[in-house]
Parts: sequence; structure tokens; C-alpha cells
Amino acid sequence: MEILHGNAIVGQSGGPTAAINATLTGVIRGALDEIAKEGGAGITHLYGMRNGVDGLLREDIVVLDELFAPDADGKYTALDRLTLTPAAALGSCRKKLPAAGAVGEAEIMDRLFAIFAKYDIRYFFYIGGNDSMDTVAKVSAYAAKVGYPIRVMGVPKTIDNDLVGTDHTPGFGSAAKYIAVTMQEILRDTAVYTVPAVTIVEIMGRDAGWLTASAALGRLVSGIEPDLVYLPERPFSHEQFFADIRKALARHPNVVVAVSEGLECADGTLVGEGTQSGAVDAFGHKYLEGTGKALELAVKAEIGCKVRSIELNLPQRCAGHLVSDQDITESLEVGRNAVVAAVSGVSREMMTIQRVSSEPYAFEIGHEDIFKIANQTKCVPAEFINEEGNHVTDECLRYLLPLIRGERYPEYKDGLPCHWILK
Repeated sequence: MEILHGNAIVGQSGGPTAAINATLTGVIRGALDEIAKEGGAGITHLYGMRNGVDGLLREDIVVLDELFAPDADGKYTALDRLTLTPAAALGSCRKKLPAAGAVGEAEIMDRLFAIFAKYDIRYFFYIGGNDSMDTVAKVSAYAAKVGYPIRVMGVPKTIDNDLVGTDHTPGFGSAAKYIAVTMQEILRDTAVYTVPAVTIVEIMGRDAGWLTASAALGRLVSGIEPDLVYLPERPFSHEQFFADIRKALARHPNVVVAVSEGLECADGTLVGEGTQSGAVDAFGHKYLEGTGKALELAVKAEIGCKVRSIELNLPQRCAGHLVSDQDITESLEVGRNAVVAAVSGVSREMMTIQRVSSEPYAFEIGHEDIFKIANQTKCVPAEFINEEGNHVTDECLRYLLPLIRGERYPEYKDGLPCHWILK
């Protein structure tokens, strides 16, 4: 295929993770390799959009190939530091582009494509999760509609692990590792007392319970796990929950429970609805919080024992001090291969990770049609949840374990990690 000459731009969108900058590093390295090629590369410059498409519409962009040029001694020190910097270094957004034919679509999309033309953008890389893939699909469709030559690539990122078409998503392994380690530490802490008590740990997961499932990984490693695990894939019953708690208390005094923030009752009512603000984001998603607190109050009223709730909240997304080496390795490869694929002619696709085997673990990088992925949700399959709906199976844990293996530590100075920060 004929090489498409021009500039590239990359952005980050949605919730930050501990590995999204590793993916950005992969894109930058791939672009730098193209720029350095003799005889005319497909990519001339790599731009970065601050705060995703929201910033791009304001022309708030930076020239990344200049920011990350090699040092005088030929080393890429800044890129190495960026790799292990948590959160989105370029900034993020949750801007929803208008649907085809909607009011305001032509105005916004024409503005976007005028900016593409102004900066000769021929390659568009967008790193994000489900909502970000919606943006990739819309940009792809509009480019085809107006006949603008550009290659548009979705580059996956989400701790929720809920993108279809890929075995798992960059960022998930590190979040799962943090949750698994934190749960082991909570279990050590609560086990020292003999007073009957229940500890409820609330973990992120709106529609998919992958992260909450990872709380049980200790079963395969130490043999110690939370007593109960509840995922949003199963309707939640307070009556069954109370019965499960009583059975666990009969076995030992210190009961630990992992719950997804998105738990719903059979009638569709969110378990934590009474403690939530009701506010929604640009994509119509409710801000979820308070599921653990609601269950804490319910257990206190129903059973009357000592009870506390712990909401892991933001730390589970960007724990850069406790990343999975496997996750960082795959994130880098996904980003770099996105550039390779686009320059070779691939467009309107999302990069994917395909599992070749679990033991020993092996993977391959591929890509799939963005229109088969955008606005779909990959939930935890039925065979990964036990019959009672209050825990996960060994099959689930064997799927998860390879994704959290290995450690990679950032550079430290005076006891604190060194991060790369865009000025």
C-alpha cells in the first residue's frame, strides 16, 4: 500500500491508569522510529492533544517528537520516566462527540477536521476505554463521509477490562495487582482480632466485575482470600447477602467481603443508590460511590456486629508503585504496534491483545474492526462465577493470574518516585 505522508497526533481519554503512559510511550517510540527512517517516512511529526479531543478542538497541542528527542548521549531518559509515570500525562477528558446526524454534529466535526487539515494530520491515535472507542468510531465514520485521508486507530486502555475483541486491556493488570495485594494486606490486618466483625471492600466496576474478581487472587498464591465476592453480573439480593454473612461469621470472627461499586438488585436499583449524588457524566454514566457504605449500614442494622466499609476509590487506578511488569510490557507493545499497523495501511481498528496460552503465558498483538467494539461491554462470563453468585471460580483466577505477574519500579529520589510531568 502507498505510504500516507503527514503528521500524527495522539491523545488520552477517560479514566487514568498506571499503564496508560506506557502505551503513550509505545506510540511515541513507534512514531520516532518512523520519523527516523531514511527515504521519507509516513510520519513527519507526532503531536499530542492535551485533554483528548476536548483539547484538540481548542488546538491545545504539543509537539511530542521534539519533547522526547534523545538526550545528547543518545538515551531516551524522558521516555523511560514517562513509561512508569501513572495517570494520563497529556491530560484526559470525557467529551462525547455528537452522533451522526445529531444537532451540532457537522459544526463540531468540521471544526475537528479543519484542525486535522491545518496541521496535516494523517494519523490519529486515541488511547482509552469504551467511551474513547466511541470517539474513534465517529472520527473514522466522518473521515469516510468527507473523504479526508487519515488513518484512525483505537488504542485500548481501561482498568475495567470491559472492551470486547481483546483478551484483556492495558491498565487492567496493574489495577488488578494493586487490588489483589491490598486485599491480602486487609486480610492480614483483620485477622488479628477475635471480636466478630465484617469488613466490606468496595472496588471499581460499573457493569463488569473483573477488578472485584481479582480480589480473590490470593486463593491461588497464599490460599487466603475474602470470604465473599459479589460482581455486577449477578443480581444482588440483600436477604442472600445477610445469610452469606451469617454463615461466614459462624466459621470465623473476621469476615471480609469484596463488592463491585455497580451492584444492582433484581429490579435494577443500584445497591448504593441511596448514598449517591445522581450526577452523570457526558456519556450518561452515573457517578458510582457508596455501595460499600450502604452495605455497611445494612449489616449493622440487620446483624448488629462490628462492621466497616473501605472504598478503594482512586488509588486502585493509578498505583504506579505497584504495577504489573506484564501489563507495562503489553502496554508498550500495543502502543508501538498501533503505529506500525497504521503506517502499513490499517485504519478504523482497535489494537488488541490475544492470549496464545496461559501456562506458560504468551500473547500476540492484533487489531479488530472498531465498529464491532465501540459501545459494547465484555462482562465476566458465567463460568467464572460460582453457582451461589457470591464468589469466583478457579478458572477465573487462572485467567487473571498471568496478568499481574512481575514488578517494575520507577526511579526514586529521596524516597519518592520520579514522574514525568508535562509543563
